[in-house]
Amino acid sequence: MQKMVLVIYNEALDLEVMESIEGIAKNYTKMTAAYGRGESSGTHLGNDIWPGRNNILYVACEEKEAQQVLSCVKELRKKIGHEGVKAFLLPLEDLT
Repeated sequence: MQKMVLVIYNEALDLEVMESIEGIAKNYTKMTAAYGRGESSGTHLGNDIWPGRNNILYVACEEKEAQQVLSCVKELRKKIGHEGVKAFLLPLEDLT
């Protein structure tokens, strides 16, 4: 079954995130300079009042690969803390 792993992380962690999933996530889409607010991560709007930006990584893959990406994110969260990176697993109903 196809899954979508959505990884949202602080842009300062780009190298760590990309290295952690290297060799697992063969295909992905990365969006940089994303703004938003999270309950635990706070507000990131890229300005003087709310500094910081996030990157978003979309990984469409099979269940096994999705679980490996999630495991990598869990390990990364243990190393750097919970505020910098989160992952969400979503079902893919149609892949055309």
